[in-house]
Amino acid sequence: MSNDKKLEQILEKVQSNDITIEEAKIQLRHYDELGFAKIDLHRAQRQGFPEVIFGQGKTKEQIHQIIISLLHDNQTILVTRINNEKAQYIINKHPYLQYHETANMISSPVRDISKSTSYVSVLCAGTSDLPIAEEAAITAEVMGIQVKRFYDVGVSGIHRLLEYMQEIRNGRVSIVIAGMEGALASVVGGLVDHPVYAVPTSIGYGANLNGVSTLLAMINSCSPGTSVLNIDNGFGAGYNASMIINMLENS
Repeated sequence: MSNDKKLEQILEKVQSNDITIEEAKIQLRHYDELGFAKIDLHRAQRQGFPEVIFGQGKTKEQIHQIIISLLHDNQTILVTRINNEKAQYIINKHPYLQYHETANMISSPVRDISKSTSYVSVLCAGTSDLPIAEEAAITAEVMGIQVKRFYDVGVSGIHRLLEYMQEIRNGRVSIVIAGMEGALASVVGGLVDHPVYAVPTSIGYGANLNGVSTLLAMINSCSPGTSVLNIDNGFGAGYNASMIINMLENS
């Protein structure tokens, strides 16, 4: 919804006495001052999706207070990089939210969010890459995007990938998650006619350097149309892919 449309609706509610002037002022706030954080309440209007809570480094009490602020403004909730201890505390406080243990995320219930017609294909090379793949997939789903998952389809058994290739091609964006030498991203990039987001993971042996060698390999891919995210940044890939689908379907 545009800023002008939202302002018009708020003014109409004041005029009809559905809300008070004080309630209107609260709805028109640009951010909520919590002392330890300033919650951006207009991000959805600028970027199409509310502020996302990065759970790592925040206390469970801080995450709880931020969620309260966002819910008070009727915002969709997405918390990333939250460990099990913090997650259990948040779910006890907000039992209607959904905990995605593999992805280390909490969100508004995915089942309640309407999905796009087009879909994003999320591929991961091996089972060890699942946490990052699920981070990407759930990010997209919470943003209203249909997702199809193709897991454990790495190049060491490339026949596993080729079995699903037509279905992958039918998607509008592919997200490819891989560690080790990151070859899966180049293979997929050479077989599809849509954008590919490659995410290097920190999975690998010593010379993998916690994902640095994978990152460099993906950056040096010879497959055009492939963009590379930071190491383990499944969230960034899911967000970028969702923006493309939303642009295609709402243009």
